[in-house]
Amino acid sequence: MDIFLETERLLLRRLELGDSDRVEELASDYELAKTTLTVPHPYPAGSAKDFIRSVWAAEDKGLVVFAVIEKESERLIGIINIKQTLAYKRGELGYWVGRPYWGKGYGTEAARAVVEYGFNELGLNKVFAGAFADNPGSWRIMEKVGMKHEGTWRQHAMRDGRFVDLAYYGVLREEFEGKG
Repeated sequence: MDIFLETERLLLRRLELGDSDRVEELASDYELAKTTLTVPHPYPAGSAKDFIRSVWAAEDKGLVVFAVIEKESERLIGIINIKQTLAYKRGELGYWVGRPYWGKGYGTEAARAVVEYGFNELGLNKVFAGAFADNPGSWRIMEKVGMKHEGTWRQHAMRDGRFVDLAYYGVLREEFEGKG
């Protein structure tokens, strides 16, 4: 996968093994980890390389993962992905941005680029995402990129030994194109 997306302040590119130290640095922050279902805490030292290799292995199954690079500093500030369900022409958006970069609009900027990529390049009919219902920072990103709240799945997952509600948002191709 040699896909590059560019926005005003960001470059989205394939994850590289050289990103592993930075991924571990940002993902080791408990405040970040607790907002996700999949980032472990504590983050196991040395495991980011295995994570990156696992991402590469899933590329042929419809997973597209980008390193989010801040142009100004040329540093990785997060990760964003779209996981396609090819049979249904839909993609699930997932993302995290390192805590030093929260509240600066980077998540929205990256999400907007990947939603556009999903419709324009992957030919999807729907892009959707879920977030902890008590994580407004994440679901506000979804709203800002045109997604509509579709429902909350009560106690649908577990994080840190407790059940959590997940709020789901989605946008259809016709809405994205302004026809819906």
